[in-house]
Amino acid sequence: MTDQEIIALYFDRDEQAIVETAQRYGQTCMKTAMRILDNRSDAEECVNDTYLKAWNSIPPERPQALVAFLCRITRNVAITRYRALHRGKRNQDLEVALSELSECLPAAEEDGRLKDLLDGFLRALDETDRRLFLGRYWHNYPVNRLATAYGLTANAVSLRLYKTREKLRVYLEKEGYTV
Repeated sequence: MTDQEIIALYFDRDEQAIVETAQRYGQTCMKTAMRILDNRSDAEECVNDTYLKAWNSIPPERPQALVAFLCRITRNVAITRYRALHRGKRNQDLEVALSELSECLPAAEEDGRLKDLLDGFLRALDETDRRLFLGRYWHNYPVNRLATAYGLTANAVSLRLYKTREKLRVYLEKEGYTV
């Protein structure tokens, strides 16, 4: 069946349109979703959502290239699903990073002096320690990612971050800030 014939089935609100779409483009949509999600069951769900969105979009839309239309829908659905699946993990990583920092920083307060002290402290660190510290606590990168990026073990990164946090705690206490 041609793309135009499949689109005509959508316009006729014939459910055979979904069957024909799945038969002709199901594998293409599945590959698109798998590249983003890397999980078969999540990808299958996205492909099913793609069929539903296509059903709800045609009509009024009349896609010029049905495959491109379907792949765009699949990609958008898969990206949305990926973000939803990883949102909690990202927040969990953030909570861990913030709890590590709470050991050496005073309670959050808007203080220009504290900002200046932190800037000075970071400038005084060697480049690798500064980049590790900013990577972990500013960019929220996991320790494993930092280890790979700097050719270190995860334990070595964790130890360096711990020592940097301790240096920061001592430095801030010396400047009159206590945890």
